[in-house]
Amino acid sequence: MKTLYISDLDGTLLDNTPKTSEYTNSKLNELLNNGLIFSFATARSYTTAKKVITGLSMKYPAVVHNGTFIVDKDGVIIAKNTFSKEDSKSIIDTLLDSGVNPVVYSLINGKEQFSYIRERLNSETLEFLSSREDDPRNREVFITDRLYDGEVYYFTLIGDEDKTKPLYDYYKDKFQCFFQQDIYSNDYWLEILPKGATKANAVKQLAELLECDHIVSFGDGINDIDMFKASDECYAVENATESLKQIATKVIGKNTDNGVVSWILKNYK
Repeated sequence: MKTLYISDLDGTLLDNTPKTSEYTNSKLNELLNNGLIFSFATARSYTTAKKVITGLSMKYPAVVHNGTFIVDKDGVIIAKNTFSKEDSKSIIDTLLDSGVNPVVYSLINGKEQFSYIRERLNSETLEFLSSREDDPRNREVFITDRLYDGEVYYFTLIGDEDKTKPLYDYYKDKFQCFFQQDIYSNDYWLEILPKGATKANAVKQLAELLECDHIVSFGDGINDIDMFKASDECYAVENATESLKQIATKVIGKNTDNGVVSWILKNYK
């Protein structure tokens, strides 16, 4: 049996810094060199993911943007799931009409970009963008028409619950949506993705690419539920949300106690 081990990042493989600990880096690198097939499935982009796993020598493709892309170890997209032009235009129109200004992620000329109109953004979104000023994907635009450019694959909305929750309720049955409170800032985040962009779909596709017939997954949040349901074994870290623990094969140690790598060390043969 060939097994794919796949972990969420924030709140799961990462500690609360957030980054992978020296212990996790050291032990996982040793296991990878000895045949472990391990990767990650995250809501992060490849650009921000690689910043928090700098000590890991990743060998295999990874799932990013909650299943929108599978990227190889160098960040090159090898599978994608984007909105139709009609759907992306409809979403942008509705958000703007609601007085909510999103960050719009698109593939433009084959490159990942995130677009926004700075003067219209709230303080929570500006704080999010302040840590990404040097990000090569950063694309400030000055007219609304530029938000529609390229192949749109992801929307981020950050702000008050009373403004974001109604939009989640409106879109949750139409597209893949996540609504939760950020574990670092406590701001409310709404993420809108194409219907087929799920960790479950991408992880199953990744397992097929790697010719694995068994999936073992690790997670902590509601965006890991579909991945857990698609796995043969699924393990929730102790700090995970209760809804995830309820469907887990077992609850393991906390993210701050290197729960994922400790479990693998005990169980990987």
